[in-house]
Amino acid sequence: MSQEYVIGLDLGTTSVKAVVFQLNGKVISEADIPITTYYPKRGWVEQNPAEIEQKAVQAVRDALEQANIQKSEALAIGFSSAMHSLICVDENGEPLSQALIWSDGRSSEQAEKLKDTNGIEIYSKTGLPNHPMSPLSKLLWMKETEYDPYLKATFFLSIKEFILLKWFDQRVIDYSMAAATGLFNAKTFQWDEEIIALAGIKKGQLSKVVPPTELLTRIKEDVAEKMGISNEMPFVIGAADGQFANLGIGAISPGEVAITAGTSGAIRQFTKGFQITDRHETFCYAFTEDFSIIGGPTNNGGIALQWLKELLNDQGSFDEFTAIAEDVAPGAEGMLFLPYINGERAPLWNQEAKGNFYGMTITHKKEHFVRAVLEGITFNLYQIGQALEELAGKPEKIYVNGGLSRSPLWLQMLADMFGKEVYISESHHSAAWGAAWTALIGIGKVNSFEEIKKNIPMGEPIRPNMKNHEIYTALYSKYENLSRDIAKYF
Repeated sequence: MSQEYVIGLDLGTTSVKAVVFQLNGKVISEADIPITTYYPKRGWVEQNPAEIEQKAVQAVRDALEQANIQKSEALAIGFSSAMHSLICVDENGEPLSQALIWSDGRSSEQAEKLKDTNGIEIYSKTGLPNHPMSPLSKLLWMKETEYDPYLKATFFLSIKEFILLKWFDQRVIDYSMAAATGLFNAKTFQWDEEIIALAGIKKGQLSKVVPPTELLTRIKEDVAEKMGISNEMPFVIGAADGQFANLGIGAISPGEVAITAGTSGAIRQFTKGFQITDRHETFCYAFTEDFSIIGGPTNNGGIALQWLKELLNDQGSFDEFTAIAEDVAPGAEGMLFLPYINGERAPLWNQEAKGNFYGMTITHKKEHFVRAVLEGITFNLYQIGQALEELAGKPEKIYVNGGLSRSPLWLQMLADMFGKEVYISESHHSAAWGAAWTALIGIGKVNSFEEIKKNIPMGEPIRPNMKNHEIYTALYSKYENLSRDIAKYF
C-alpha cells in the first residue's frame, strides 16, 4: 500500500538539512550538509550563495535516497530559513556579493547611528530592534562605503529568495523573512517607502511579499533531476526558522513559549497582531496576517560552552564535559557568568557587549566554571523571557529544542530556573517539521496550523525542583543587576 511523506528543507546558519517525515511527524530520513562560513575581515561573516543552493539540492536528494520511497509518495517540500542574510545580485539573479549572514557585524557603526537618530520610529514600524544583524543596517553600510556590489545590484535577496529565484524564476519572500529585513512595515504589510529610501534602494529591487502557504510549482527540470524529484513536485515558501521552531514543537497557543538553544539561542511566543516593548528588548515578526512571533535572540548559547571546552583543552565529549557540573550546587558556589562572549542581541542589543565571570575565588575548579557557563546561558534566556512577559504574560508551558536540549543537566536547570515543566520532542528537527506541516497546509492536505499539535512525537516532560527554583530566583536578581550595571562599560 502506498504511503505519504512530506519534506522539510531547513536552510540554517551552519548546515542545510532536508528531513523526510511521515504525516504524523515521525522522521523517516535526514540529510545534514555543513555550510562553509568565511571571515574575510574582522567583523565580516559571509557565506557563498551558490554553494548553499547546491547543498540544498544535494540534501533533498540524499534524504530521499535514504528514505527509499517512490517519487509519487512525497507530497510536497516546505522551506525554513535562517533570517537576516543579504545578497546583492544582478539582473539575471547571479550573485555580485557573498551572502552577509546574521552574525556579520560590519554595520555596527550604522546600527548605532540609527539607534541614536530615527531608530525608535523604525522599530515601532518594523518590530526589528536596531542591530548589525539587520539587512537595513547592512544596506546602510553598503551605501555609506559605496560597496561596489551594492552600486551594481539590480536586486537584494536573502539566501532563501536567491534559491527560489534559481529554482523557479520567481522573486518572492514570505512575511516573516520580509519582517526580518527591517524594511517591512508590520502595520501595513508592505515594504516601507521611507525606510527603503533611507537605505538608498527602490521598492522594485525587493521581492514580492507573500504568505507562508504560497505555492511554487514547476521547478526547473534540471534542478528536479539533480534532486531526484518530479518537476511537478509542489513547493511551499514557508517561513523563517524561528517561527517554525515554535510551530514544529507545538508552541503555538497563548501561554506557550519555545526556547531554542543551539550555538546561539532564542525564546519566542506566538501572539495576535503586532506587539513591541517600550524598551526595545524584543522583536516582533509577522508570520501570517493575523499572527506574529515575539521574542528575543541571544548570540550566546552552546557557543559559550564550546569556547570554555576549547579554552580548557578538554578532549572528552560534550556529555562528559557537562557531566562534571552535575554535582555542583545551583549557583556554582557564588560564581556568575555573563555570557556575552560573542557580543549580544537580546536583551542588550549591543554588539560590543563582553563576557564576564563574577565572584571567582581560589576554591573554584573546572566543574564550577562549567556550571556557571550553563547557568549564565540560562539566566540570559530567562532575562529575555522576563521582557516577553510584559507583552504576553507569564508562560504556562515551556517547549525546548536545539542542541542543548539533548543535555539532561541543562534541561533540568532550565525547568528549575523557570519553575515550569519543560517539554521536548522526540525529534530535534522542529524547524523542518514546521516547514513540512506548512507545506501540507499549502497543498490542502491539512486544514490548520493548530492541527500539528496532534502530530508531534513528544517525550516525557522534565519537572522542576522547586527548592532549586527558589535559589535561582534569588540568584537571578543578582545576575540582572550585574548585567545592567556592567553594560555601561562596553
